[in-house]
Amino acid sequence: MASLAAAEPSASRAASRSPALAPSRSRGERRRNTLDAAQDTQLKSVDLDHVIKLLKGSGSKDLEKEQLKTLKKVIKHFENGLPLKNVAQITEILNLCAEKINEQEAFTEPLCELIKLFGLPFQKKKSSDEVNYSVEVSQSIAHLGYLMRVPRSQVKIQICKCIVSFYNMELPGKLLPGYQPTSASYKIQMAEVGGLAETLVLSLALVENQLTEKLWVLKALQHLSTSGYNCRLMVKAQAASRLCLYLNGADASGQLVFRSSDILWNLLENTSKEEVVNQLSSLECVHALKEVFVDLLMHGFRHCDYQLRNDLLVIATLLAENPAAPMIESGFAELLIVLATFAEVKLPNPLVKGFKLTYSYEDFEMKKLLFNVIGILSKDPFAAQLLSENHVMPALLYYVKPTQKPGFHDWSAAQYEELQLHAIAVLASVAPVLVDKYLSCQANTLLLVFLEWCMGQDPFFGQGNSFHGTGGRGNKLAQMRYGLRVLRFVVSLYDDAVTINLCDQGAISQLLDILKYAANKSKEKESTILLEIQADTLFILSVLCENDLHRKELFSCEGIAILIPFFKMDPKKLYSGLGHNCLLFSALDCLWSCVIGCYIAEDYFIEKQGIFLLLDLLALKEKNLCNIILGILAEFCDNPKTTLHMRIWRGKRDQTAANLLIQLWRQEELDLGVKRDRYGMIVDIKRPIATSFQKQQKVIPVPANCPSFAIMEISESIRAKIYSLFCKLGFENLPGLSAKDFVTLAIIQRYIDFKVGEVWSEICAEIKEEFRPVTPDEKTLKAISKVSEETGRTVVALQTEVLESQHHHKIQEEEKTYKEIQATHTQRELINKSWENFLTRTSNFEALKKAKRLQETSIEASRSKAKVQNGPFHSADIKKLHTTV
Repeated sequence: MASLAAAEPSASRAASRSPALAPSRSRGERRRNTLDAAQDTQLKSVDLDHVIKLLKGSGSKDLEKEQLKTLKKVIKHFENGLPLKNVAQITEILNLCAEKINEQEAFTEPLCELIKLFGLPFQKKKSSDEVNYSVEVSQSIAHLGYLMRVPRSQVKIQICKCIVSFYNMELPGKLLPGYQPTSASYKIQMAEVGGLAETLVLSLALVENQLTEKLWVLKALQHLSTSGYNCRLMVKAQAASRLCLYLNGADASGQLVFRSSDILWNLLENTSKEEVVNQLSSLECVHALKEVFVDLLMHGFRHCDYQLRNDLLVIATLLAENPAAPMIESGFAELLIVLATFAEVKLPNPLVKGFKLTYSYEDFEMKKLLFNVIGILSKDPFAAQLLSENHVMPALLYYVKPTQKPGFHDWSAAQYEELQLHAIAVLASVAPVLVDKYLSCQANTLLLVFLEWCMGQDPFFGQGNSFHGTGGRGNKLAQMRYGLRVLRFVVSLYDDAVTINLCDQGAISQLLDILKYAANKSKEKESTILLEIQADTLFILSVLCENDLHRKELFSCEGIAILIPFFKMDPKKLYSGLGHNCLLFSALDCLWSCVIGCYIAEDYFIEKQGIFLLLDLLALKEKNLCNIILGILAEFCDNPKTTLHMRIWRGKRDQTAANLLIQLWRQEELDLGVKRDRYGMIVDIKRPIATSFQKQQKVIPVPANCPSFAIMEISESIRAKIYSLFCKLGFENLPGLSAKDFVTLAIIQRYIDFKVGEVWSEICAEIKEEFRPVTPDEKTLKAISKVSEETGRTVVALQTEVLESQHHHKIQEEEKTYKEIQATHTQRELINKSWENFLTRTSNFEALKKAKRLQETSIEASRSKAKVQNGPFHSADIKKLHTTV
């Protein structure tokens, strides 16, 4: 120790004795070199290799004393921090001490003191030392985790304290001369590289029955889990399941649950949520989570207890989303359902006996989380019985009523509104699962009354603060939106009992009123919520009126008057992103379901120029709209007035309906990869309308009741619908068609023949794939194939004739045009010659006299030769005329 104390003065003395004869720059270099040499001498005063060799020995008491004395010297020497170059040697000394602890208790304290040195900032001489010694340092820090196997409580706690100090680094009071501390995050990075977090998770098994040590390990893991890299290592070591199993351990302080849940949250946020949830999905973990939740629910009284309870409830929600989690088997699902509904149902249940709602903000958050759990459980078919038995339907319907005052006097108006909207949103998920309960609770009646209130003029103003209240501030649109959503989900089941119950209560008339109300509101200011309300209402009407003539008659006049403006929508709005495209689809679906099939409604729609509006929409050539509009037009064509309107319609540039349909056909074939030449003629006679996808498919024998590719293509493309429309319009006397249109029309006219040929071609290929047909069948199949090919040749011949006719017509037009040009040219030459003659007469007197003589000769020649007796004589000359014209 004396040598250690004397090292620094000797260094200063050596510096003071340096000569002053050299230049100042040389003096500075020598001073630094001398100082470095002195520092190295100071650090070398403890020979760590000698210490390691000494610790490897064993046997006598004197040797043990010498070892302990040397360790104290090492600890004292490095009390201000370990240089990076010595970290590996100190780690070896730690190992040797750990081996001796089992037999020699005296080494416990030095070992703890040495571990404490790792909590101090490491010292570096050069900036590059951090990189150069990174491997040794990361291995040494990782080794701290392996020292958790030492069966001494003090050692384990000291290791954890050391790890915690990585995140709260404080500089020592005195630094080693010539050294600098490493960066604050250096140890944290080395801990990540060394995999300390994974080792520490595995060490939890060593402290399973030691509460104090376990809490320190959890505190260390809590700090380590702030890093995404560490979290991935921890998940690899099954940290989630290990921590969850410790949740219900005995701990009066509550730190065990708090720290464990905090680590679980970090794992969920920083790693794969699915993997963490899978680790928590064992029956033991769910039981542990349930017990801790119940304990906090029944006995928690502090603000932090309520927050922790809600945190665990969120984790339970994530587990409920995993179908593999035994939420029902563990009884956790039933507990959560009962807890969610007990305040509304007010029926005693032993599961929540003694629980009292405090109406604090944490209880409000818990209520919303419980509603969310019900929504998730409604997706599990095995949970349906639990939802039914525990009165979920009446509990949710409790909120489906006009809001006069908050339902629970302890909730504020904003909180009650948020709970109301959340409950109705969850009802939309639960109602389709519990249809019988839905009907027995008169839910349709409650919803219709509730929607009537939403349209009323009551002085109610929504707060619009929550997620579900978006767009509902100062109005009742949010309530209307979720009320309609419940009806939409229920009627989408196509359950006769539900639809009859609704219609018997005048739902069609009320829904039309809602449509008018929302349409009027949209005129003031359009919003997403209003568009959604209209789309949902149209969908509900579509389901109610489909296949029922009486309901279509109820819809007819008033409903069509509301529908028409939707088809006049500005096409630019389809790309606004607000939902106009969804609204237009809903309106088209409503037209198909509520109008078609009822002649009164059809006639009224046609009278309102509905066919013209549909063709205007079709002319936009929106691919997602074309299919449904063509289908509607094909259905409308059963009404003879439709074809008349289609023939009358004119689009932009005087486009006709026939030309529009042919353009759509060509575009569809282009998209499907059907081969055509540049004139639109058939290229492949054997498969004239086959798509590129069909040609790529190999022969796959299918049962007779399964449609083949050729049949499925009919329903997937629009060509069959276009063919159906032309069958109604006719293939002749169609105005506004070019020669190219007639070439395409020839294909459309034989579409059904080509499609039959395709099917027979598939049949032949399937038969040949399975077996060889008998001779008569083979001849029949060849004859059928030949007929199909002949049809193709006939169409090609017709197309060629059309093109030749067009070519001949073009030549005639060219000749006619040429003759017109030639006549014009001749006339221009005559005019030019006349002008030249005029100029000659005005500039040459002899020419003028000659012209005069010719004129007189012409006049004389034009006179009659027979003289009139006693008739008057009129001179053709004008006396005193001086003009040359």
